[in-house]
Amino acid sequence: MKRAKQGCVKSFDGTLIRYESRGEGLPFILIDGIGCNGYVWKYVWQHFLPAHRLVHVHYRGHGTSDMPKNTNNLTIENLADDIACVMDDDEIDRAVLIGHSMGCQVILEFARRHPQRCQGLVPMCGSYGLPLRTFHDNRMLDTLFPYLYPLFVLTPWVPEAVWRRLVPTRLAYEIATHFEINGRMIKHDDFMPYLEFIGGIDLRMFAKMLDFASRHTTEDFLPHLTVPVLIVAGEKDTFTPGWLSEKMRELIPNAELLMVPQGSHTAPIEMPQLVNLRLERWVLDHFGRQAESNAANG
Repeated sequence: MKRAKQGCVKSFDGTLIRYESRGEGLPFILIDGIGCNGYVWKYVWQHFLPAHRLVHVHYRGHGTSDMPKNTNNLTIENLADDIACVMDDDEIDRAVLIGHSMGCQVILEFARRHPQRCQGLVPMCGSYGLPLRTFHDNRMLDTLFPYLYPLFVLTPWVPEAVWRRLVPTRLAYEIATHFEINGRMIKHDDFMPYLEFIGGIDLRMFAKMLDFASRHTTEDFLPHLTVPVLIVAGEKDTFTPGWLSEKMRELIPNAELLMVPQGSHTAPIEMPQLVNLRLERWVLDHFGRQAESNAANG
């Protein structure tokens, strides 16, 4: 592979944002869900390198990026502006942004705030906003969260004592694969990195960021999008019900939708070949000459 870089850049408030950048060609910016550290992109890296430049951004407060001094700077808007700083540092003018879960809100907000830098969007298994209102297709979490929030923010050591012991375990994996994700299609080694990472997350930061995400929406902006959009959804996703992705397709002009059969919230690593081949087809359809040139040169 010709090019690999571990990058670091100061964002608008001085927070250090770190990222990995590999490959050359049409850039893909990979944007995680909350509490994630890139586990869902494993097969995207394998499929699209080295013909594309893939850039994975660590959210502020996640991975190797710093925690902001002001924890009110954990909004979706802040995360979108961090991406612009990373693109500047990596000398990327325009890119295709691929977001998973909460990352869908972030890339849509990026397109609203930095339209001239957005070449295309691929929201995967996520909503355009207000995600707690549709979690498990009911309002229960949205109703409970205001009562849980003070516990996580004011006394985080109380839930952390349980969280750190239970989340990064085989028991948590078994519960997740029985009730939330498709245990028949996902591999243990593909999902455990998520549990191990989120098991060590700063719960105060997590709660603050989730609170901001729960009140954020780009629904009013969707009809004004003019770039190509491919929506990827899981037919059995309980975090983001499939009807939300269908509604997103209706609201975005000329948007395309891949509904992964039996797919859950982790569809990109449950049926990676289907997802990656559909993404590859979409890239060729909309960025054909650039993509084909990159593949030939790679």
